[in-house]
This record gives sequence, C-alpha cells and structure tokens, in this order.
Amino acid sequence: MKHLNFLIILITILILSCSKGGDTASNSPTTIPTPTPTPTESPVAFTVNVDPGTGNILAVVGSSQLIGVKVSSTIPSAGVTIAVTVSKDVDNSTVFTTSNSSVAADNNFTITGLTPGALCTVAVVVTSKSNATNTKTVSFKLAVK
Repeated sequence: MKHLNFLIILITILILSCSKGGDTASNSPTTIPTPTPTPTESPVAFTVNVDPGTGNILAVVGSSQLIGVKVSSTIPSAGVTIAVTVSKDVDNSTVFTTSNSSVAADNNFTITGLTPGALCTVAVVVTSKSNATNTKTVSFKLAVK
C-alpha cells in the first residue's frame, strides 16, 4: 500500500511538471517593426509688407499696388503656393487674382485693375505644396484714392 501511494504521488508530480510542447516561435516575444516617422512641416507663417492691420484700410494711389509676401516659416522642400485674390466689397466681384509656386522667402506681386472709390478685400493664401492642410490666410482692405 505504501508503494501504491508513493507511485500515485510520483505519477501526479510527473504529470503536473510536464509542460505542453509546441512551436518555439509562439513562446518567443514578437518584435514589432518601428514605423519610420513622417517628418512634420513647420506651420506656414508669413507677413505682407503693406498690411494696414485689422480694421484699417490701405490707401492706394493709382491703379496698381506692389505687395511683398515674406514667408517666415521654414519653407517645405516641395515649396509653397502663394495665391493673391482681390475682390470688390460692394458686389464680391474679382478684380485681380494670381497664384505662384515658390521656394523663396521673399515674393513680390503687383495688384492691377484697381479702380478709384472701390473698397476691396485682398486675401493672400500661402499653402504648402506637400501638405494641403498646412495653410495660412492674411486678409486686408484697400481702396484707391
């Protein structure tokens, strides 16, 4: 009887100590590849040299006005698109529009077609060519004396 109890205890210990065999790959930790980070662009930032400020109107002499757009943020490697649109406030008709691609910080535009007595809104939009959501708009008013 002592031998039978000893045998039962020994078999129980052997059964419990055995582990289920299997694929060794499933027991090893899985390595997840690290994704290559996407480089981020600086948010577009720029100034317009003749912007009179909010609530002020730029007084223009003549039928044209030179404006300078200075991109102060880091310019993306693909460049930026600079769009200038001038609309009459009275009927929202477009007086002038242009769009240029650039990789330079300093950009000059000559707004033409201005008429005396017409209050206009100028919208300057700078957009990254590699990320269309990276954009900034500056608007100001102008009128020909």
